[in-house]
Amino acid sequence: MRAYFLFPVLLTLVPLAIPAAPPVFEQDILPVLQSRCGRCHAGGNRKGQLDLGTLSGIRRGSESGPVVVPGQVDKSLLVSVLRKGTMPADKKNRPTKAEITRITEWVRTGARTRRGDFSSDLAVTQNDVLPVLFLRCVVCHGLREQKGGLDLRTRASILKGGKSGPAIVLGQPAASLLVKRIHAVEMPPPRLLVDFGIRPVDPSELEMIRKWIAAGAPEVSVSPDVASQNPDPLISDEDRKFWAFQPPRHPEVPRLPGAARVSNPIDAFLLEKLRARGLDYGPRADRLTLVRRVAFDLTGLPPTWKDVETFLSDQQPGSDTRMIDRFLASRHYGERWGRYWLDLAGYADSEGKRSADPIRPHAWRYRDYVIRAFNSDKPYDRFLLEQIAGDELADYESAETITPELMDNLIATGFLRMAPDGTGSDIVNTVAERFEVIIDEINVLGSAVLGLTLNCAQCHSHKYDPIPQRDYYRLVAVFQGAYDVYDWLKPSFVPGQTKSKAAGRVLEHVTSNEIARWKLSRAAIDRQITEAEKHLADQQATLQQAHTQAQLERLPEVLRDDLKKMLKTPDKKRTPVQKYLARKFEKQLTIKVSALKKRNSRFAALVQQTTKTVKDLKAQAAAEPRIRALWDRGNPSPTWLFRRGQFDKPGHLVGPGVPGVLTDGRTPFIAEPPWPGSKKTGRRLALARWLTHPDHPLTARVLVNRTWYHHFGRGIVETLSNFGNAGVLPSHPELLDWLAHRFIDDGWSLKKLHRLIMSSAAYQQVSAIRHEAERRDPENRLLWRMPLKRMEAEVVRDSILAVSGRLDQTPFGPPDPVSVRDDGLVTSRPGARGWRRSLYVQHRRKHMPTILETFDLPQMIPNCVQRPDSTVASQALHLMNDSMIRGLSTSFAERVIGEVGNQPYQQIEHAYQLALSRQPTDEERTLGQAALADLTTHWKAHPGDDKTPAATRALATYCHTLINSAAFLFID
Repeated sequence: MRAYFLFPVLLTLVPLAIPAAPPVFEQDILPVLQSRCGRCHAGGNRKGQLDLGTLSGIRRGSESGPVVVPGQVDKSLLVSVLRKGTMPADKKNRPTKAEITRITEWVRTGARTRRGDFSSDLAVTQNDVLPVLFLRCVVCHGLREQKGGLDLRTRASILKGGKSGPAIVLGQPAASLLVKRIHAVEMPPPRLLVDFGIRPVDPSELEMIRKWIAAGAPEVSVSPDVASQNPDPLISDEDRKFWAFQPPRHPEVPRLPGAARVSNPIDAFLLEKLRARGLDYGPRADRLTLVRRVAFDLTGLPPTWKDVETFLSDQQPGSDTRMIDRFLASRHYGERWGRYWLDLAGYADSEGKRSADPIRPHAWRYRDYVIRAFNSDKPYDRFLLEQIAGDELADYESAETITPELMDNLIATGFLRMAPDGTGSDIVNTVAERFEVIIDEINVLGSAVLGLTLNCAQCHSHKYDPIPQRDYYRLVAVFQGAYDVYDWLKPSFVPGQTKSKAAGRVLEHVTSNEIARWKLSRAAIDRQITEAEKHLADQQATLQQAHTQAQLERLPEVLRDDLKKMLKTPDKKRTPVQKYLARKFEKQLTIKVSALKKRNSRFAALVQQTTKTVKDLKAQAAAEPRIRALWDRGNPSPTWLFRRGQFDKPGHLVGPGVPGVLTDGRTPFIAEPPWPGSKKTGRRLALARWLTHPDHPLTARVLVNRTWYHHFGRGIVETLSNFGNAGVLPSHPELLDWLAHRFIDDGWSLKKLHRLIMSSAAYQQVSAIRHEAERRDPENRLLWRMPLKRMEAEVVRDSILAVSGRLDQTPFGPPDPVSVRDDGLVTSRPGARGWRRSLYVQHRRKHMPTILETFDLPQMIPNCVQRPDSTVASQALHLMNDSMIRGLSTSFAERVIGEVGNQPYQQIEHAYQLALSRQPTDEERTLGQAALADLTTHWKAHPGDDKTPAATRALATYCHTLINSAAFLFID
């Protein structure tokens, strides 16, 4: 009882623990975020596109998605990074444990604000709903097609509705036709999902649409995120100070005392660094080495002996330059250097991605365009302009005549059509697969032209370079007029769709001469097919008539005339008597082709031969002239930033633009229609003009560096596709900038750049190793010697064909097909004059010629910036054992015999001239003659079945050995 009465007293003595009120954003959380995180995420700074200085910024989240999920601590990125200590990234001014606890409790209790709930005043607007409609619906209710008269691309068009009335009823989602059709799984129609590459509306997406309609379909005007004259909140001036993000400087050429080895300014820059390390160039290479080096560098083929003799006989000053110019003037120059560009573009004659690997029948036109551009020394700025925006350079659609220049402009855009593309199949033609194609093309642009790794920014801001995710999607918007994931063109050509001069990814805008040539070519093949089929039909008719006559002679004479008339009369016009005779005798009097083939072996052989001839002729027939092109179709869909790169997680609207770190950050990206009345956006043209501006920080540097790499085996910047913070710093930055300026001043001429580099003493020195120099500079980064280079894949194959006399030098046109042998090897098919250069062999991603693949020809996924350079046993085994190589060795021997006769002394000398571009030494002659004698004796004792003379087989073995030698496969 006493305890009972004492209880109220105790309550007054012990204070009760009153629960603390839940944290409120404005008073408890915002001050912490501003003080601890504001230097990166508030007050104009938005790293990762995250603003923690305002409630609206926190609601918007970052490029990775929401950072606060009320009531769900484990799903709130803000809490996660603070607990783990990964933010702040610089580890400075970290929040205290109490502050982290306070933020965690704020999220756990619902992330309250002064107005109440975190989302209490946050309405669903058209900016949330339209991405869903574009993803699921506009393929049938958009720009190109409006089924039922309904356009779902804007709030106004949704309210207007179609033939069935308004699509929505404001404030009444249940009465809205849009909601009804989606809820009933009538829209998108299930039977059309595969055909149009779409997926059903997700329940969460439908709920968002309902909320929007229930709220009266509010519309909030939001402008796309584009560069403006205001300071860029995501990139600082400090970010732009990195060397590669600054325009090339104008360095002074060093003045060196006693500069006898300075052939041109290149040597001054190189020797300055060499001499600072106590080093110098090696001796000048001999003239035989130089002519072979230049020939392979510029044409990818061994020099002819006439080329060698011409150079050796020219002892006048300037002979080196004249020799270089002769190879620069060769049409093989474009084939050699065009191949390097095709690597960068990711050129292939098939689509890739899927096991079927469908063929691209018109891709070869781009290959030929590139070769012609290099041979004509088309200025690099124009070359880029055509490839990125050729369709926006002139009005080809309204042109009365398609000129070669107009046609080339369109062909050039094939540069942006080379990425692997599996969207030709309906089942894999969704927005996800379409976006993969765009990702690959931006990757190609970044690695080939800009020398930057852009693909990281697809999902998040670049970890090493100041390239925010926003800038990646600005580039996506640049391409949206041509590559629109919501308005897609399939890769395949659809026959018959020619009214708009566009079907699939191809255009009909070819010159009248091109069409006339195709018609003549097709008519000639059609004539041959007709003649072959007529000859077969005549033979068949003769044999069938003979059979009929023989059978008639066995029947009573009184019936013969009536039977002949019956056979000549069509079934429907026969009289009752003739029908009776047909039932009785027609089977006996006629003979089918199958029976005729069994009775007559000659006729069977003729049928087989005619079938093969017709098949071969049809295979030879060129496809009707078309251009695989990229063109701006006008009226592009909006571009949303995809959070974490996921197409179904759209963020804010983004407009066209370029990487901000390569600009001053205060200059808008201006894109305008390229000519009056044009529907084209002009976005890619603006991009191309920005890229080719003389003050661009990277364009000229990247091209000069890549050219240097192909001559010296190492770039001034070793990471050819990464000039950013994670790349290797240039070994000679002043030289790189001087070359970039010289390149531009020389009219962006690549041939002048070659001439300059190859005329330097650095290029013309020996490749011999000097041990002291190697100790001081083991990687030869300072170029104290010329690097020794192994032949690339195409050079190996083409050189073997060239020395064997089996190289068909026919240029251009559709690629030569390849065959997959029973043993799995892939080989190209020879023509009447041999095999064409490797460049003209069908480059199919699934089936690459084995010899090329063995010697490191890369698959284009999506492109190749720098080929691997392996030395593996399979290479030697292929050259030693492959039947094609052995056959070409025999052709090599037969060529030698045909040109110099049967004297072993002369044969050895000529084989060396052809294969190694030099005369054999006395020791090599002696050893060669002895080898030929021993081999001839061997083959006489083992003649084999092919009846080849023993002396020829001996020389073929000797020639095969030369082809396998290091002196043949390596370029000194």
